[in-house]
Amino acid sequence: MWHKFCSNETYIGIFLSKWFLNLNENNRKYIWSKIQKTGDLLQPLLKPSQYHPKGRNAYAHIAICIKENFGESYKDIPDDKLEEVEEYIKFLLNNPD
Repeated sequence: MWHKFCSNETYIGIFLSKWFLNLNENNRKYIWSKIQKTGDLLQPLLKPSQYHPKGRNAYAHIAICIKENFGESYKDIPDDKLEEVEEYIKFLLNNPD
């Protein structure tokens, strides 16, 4: 359907702009370190779940919550939302479940 409304240049421009808007490597590493540090603090605060008999994974919990809240993986979020992601990670620590 794209080809009916957009030229190849437009389609390529949309694709490339999405590609380059993702978090750069340094910001991805920074967010992952925030997820790890917060996960370590969050782990004992997560309520037990019948679906996770060996215990819940706080890192996965944070990553899934970010994806649900922002609509994409933390790796795919634009750089300009870095502070918003940081604030959301803090929110998750203060609101474990």
